[in-house]
Amino acid sequence: MSAPFQAVTFHDLSDSTDLPPALFQRTEADLSFFIERVTPIIDAVRTEGDAALQRFARDFDAVTAPEMSIMAEDSEFATAFERLDPQVIESIRFSVENIRAFHEAQKPEDMWMKEIRPGAFAGDRHVPIDSVACYVPRGKGSFPSVFLMTTIPAVVAGVKRAIVITPPGPDGKVDDATLVAARLVGITEVYKCGGAQGVAAVAFGTETVPKCLKIVGPGSPWVVAAKRQLSNLIDPGIPAGPSESLILADDSVDGALAALDLIIESEHGPDSSAYLVTNSRRVAEEAIAALPGYWAQIGEKRAGFSQAVLCGTHGGVVLTPDFDTAVEFVNQYAPEHLEILAEEPMAVMGKIRNAGEILLGNYTPITLGNFVLGPNAVLPTNGAAKTVGPLSVFDYMKRISVGYVTREGYAPLAEKAHAFALYEGFPGHALAVSALRTEILNKKGQ
Repeated sequence: MSAPFQAVTFHDLSDSTDLPPALFQRTEADLSFFIERVTPIIDAVRTEGDAALQRFARDFDAVTAPEMSIMAEDSEFATAFERLDPQVIESIRFSVENIRAFHEAQKPEDMWMKEIRPGAFAGDRHVPIDSVACYVPRGKGSFPSVFLMTTIPAVVAGVKRAIVITPPGPDGKVDDATLVAARLVGITEVYKCGGAQGVAAVAFGTETVPKCLKIVGPGSPWVVAAKRQLSNLIDPGIPAGPSESLILADDSVDGALAALDLIIESEHGPDSSAYLVTNSRRVAEEAIAALPGYWAQIGEKRAGFSQAVLCGTHGGVVLTPDFDTAVEFVNQYAPEHLEILAEEPMAVMGKIRNAGEILLGNYTPITLGNFVLGPNAVLPTNGAAKTVGPLSVFDYMKRISVGYVTREGYAPLAEKAHAFALYEGFPGHALAVSALRTEILNKKGQ
């Protein structure tokens, strides 16, 4: 018999515009517990390589298979297509098309240059990163959608070697949908190692897992802590930890609809964060009343996750005195996912400064953004949306500045640069743009 539903956490701020700092805390804010415990895992992978990965697969992922290949084999991909529901395969194809179209439109031109002064040109060249590891979590479910969001922009960007690391199941296999997605996207290397040990594997390299320059993708606090520990060896990418969302609603909204969308990210796990933020007491009360009915429909496991979030210290319903205060709550929180349910969502969007993504209106629930809409759903968490954007093609590329000055354009730039160099105390800099340069080039007829 399932446990009775708890009371939804209700923060009634209707009498004050002060926003309690505690509401902005996430579960990943303090990683000290995890930092301490990932260190021996990292050290083991560094010194033992594949043997450590095999041991941690048994210890952490409950793998019971006597022999587990660390790299997914061809036969596993073929079996995945045979076993997976054709409707799921078709949904993956549909999503691949949309995500690829979005990121192809996002991809910058290979190079641009602008004539800054007559004869003086400057610009950028965009070059793909040589190697990237895409992390696909599995602990609280299977996430082929994350596979698509992390690998498709890598392929579009032209990354030379894009691999995937993901925790194995107890049978020592990779989730079928993830393997199907790999074939449809064109990824050939999928490795069975998750958690801190997976991050360490791609940071150091093992006998089987290649060392990579960068790792992208969301993960548990264990993954976040390992990325932080190894940031001197591998670019950790955008900070993407446990899921979080805000549903911003005005008085035009049906509270039951707001509650429906509040469920979405809260069912990821007890370490998620999710709030409905509204200036309408009616919306707040309707949402709170609707939630138990929704929990009853989503199964005990996910209902338990959602309830832990929405009845705990990192979620629930926030009632503000006015809509401007609700908007300010959003900007201070800087959520991973923001959904705007309002009479004029476009107008409200203009007031939002900080969010990983903004989904507008009654027909754009977070579910669509997570799976099929096209924009990337790997988003900055823990307030990082104040300075960081979503995962994109740009995260798989680097900019190289380009400059070119003609003989005709050289003199006026050299004169000003010469003055700068002398003022800053660099005579060698000054000498390189002195009359000596012109004399040497004139001798060569250049």
